[in-house]
Amino acid sequence: MLHMQLADMEQIMNQAATLKQWKQFSSPKEGHNTYRNRKNSVNQGHPRVICFSSGKGGVGKTSIVTNLAIALSQKGKKVLILDADLGLANVDVMLGLVPKYSIHHLFTGNKELHDILIDGPGGIKLLPASSGIQEMVNLDESEKLFLLNEFDSLQMPLDIMLIDNAAGISDTVMYFNMAAQERVVVLTPEPTSITDAYALIKVLVRTHKVNRFHIIINWVNSKQEAHRVFSQLATVADKFLGILSLNFLGFIPKDAAVPKSVRKQRAAVELFPESRASRKMMELAENILNTEESLTQDGNIKFFWKNLLGI
Repeated sequence: MLHMQLADMEQIMNQAATLKQWKQFSSPKEGHNTYRNRKNSVNQGHPRVICFSSGKGGVGKTSIVTNLAIALSQKGKKVLILDADLGLANVDVMLGLVPKYSIHHLFTGNKELHDILIDGPGGIKLLPASSGIQEMVNLDESEKLFLLNEFDSLQMPLDIMLIDNAAGISDTVMYFNMAAQERVVVLTPEPTSITDAYALIKVLVRTHKVNRFHIIINWVNSKQEAHRVFSQLATVADKFLGILSLNFLGFIPKDAAVPKSVRKQRAAVELFPESRASRKMMELAENILNTEESLTQDGNIKFFWKNLLGI
């Protein structure tokens, strides 16, 4: 049984939208510094929420998320991973963890959010997904709102939450993208991966009015190949989707250390810290910390919306 009724959560959403509009337009002096001023006032102190998605599976997204989480933790950040492949848990398996509870227990009302969170390697936290529970694959509207409310009441120090989304363009995939403040699309040089990454971006642009994305190219032979793949994606997106911002966040090279670490159920940045892939993971973590946070004003309620709005 859900802890809150849908009507209560709809009221919260309406209040959040109203407050967001009031905060956005109440200061006539912002002018050309609108984004910077808002960054210094409205959202100060809230956790940064970044959703990692891919058009197709098998591109190494979960490996990137787990390694980035530990890399960010090594840089002094308090990090939480939300495994958003709700019916087919991957993160706990990749890190060799055996959770007692999963997000399924949260939705059934058997456990609270703090009961489900587990400690991971390198000081990170993990909210595990369920495995083999079909009804978790597609959340209904009340469950989506309920999850946002649960995170809003989370009482723990947190700097960054990384969402490891399921692959594809399902409704739940879209939900996690819209509830995050920033979005990263992961792809490889394979033509099918590029095509499906473009399809994911197209749906978010045309259906959900999102126009800012970070891009990570995984499993490349060289820096030149990574830039070629990014240029190919950006050219097609610019031609057919109009004005949008694609930020090349970085790339991960082919490296035997990655599949070795996966087989050992450890993160490469811990098991093989001097490997080429691990060094690039650390660079990606630094790039994220050095990238100005994107506060998307799309009218959708976000994770940690009270902190985001400064209320």
